[in-house]
Amino acid sequence: MTLQNIETATKNELTQTQSDDNHFLTFTLSSEMFAIGILNIKEILEYGNLTTVPMMPSFVRGVINLRGAVVPVIDLSARFSNKQSEVTKRTCIVIIEVTSDDECHVIGVMVDAVSAVLEIPAHDIEPPPALGAKIRTDFIHGMGKVDGDFVIILNVDKVLSVDELGMLNQNTELKNMEQ
Repeated sequence: MTLQNIETATKNELTQTQSDDNHFLTFTLSSEMFAIGILNIKEILEYGNLTTVPMMPSFVRGVINLRGAVVPVIDLSARFSNKQSEVTKRTCIVIIEVTSDDECHVIGVMVDAVSAVLEIPAHDIEPPPALGAKIRTDFIHGMGKVDGDFVIILNVDKVLSVDELGMLNQNTELKNMEQ
């Protein structure tokens, strides 16, 4: 399935399922399957046209122009493991809305590849594991069971916490000023 077909299918599924919070967009990062609730997702873009911004944390790949708005792009792999993703022809930017202090922020998330929109019933979602995950457990909403495998369902408000990202940026600026 091509990126354009996935995009079209995903947009159609997003439109059809806006009222259902058991639908998740699945994607891969470093060969692991992750998911984000579709109610947080605005659109999916091909990777490209990023402008790098000096003195940003390594997980901030840059910014894009999204219909006149400046949107930061976060490399989720770098956010989780401090190892930047390699850009391939399947690399995408998922545009997500995050709410912080009753304000809506639009953030781009770089992923290795978008897979599909899946319905995961609530009874097939387990709580986050206590140990063993490569990412902080507060980043995980739950573990969805899909065809005998687990999909890590991310807590978008924690992974892309506007306050935390802002604090990290301020810490980076302070470290750069000290050097």
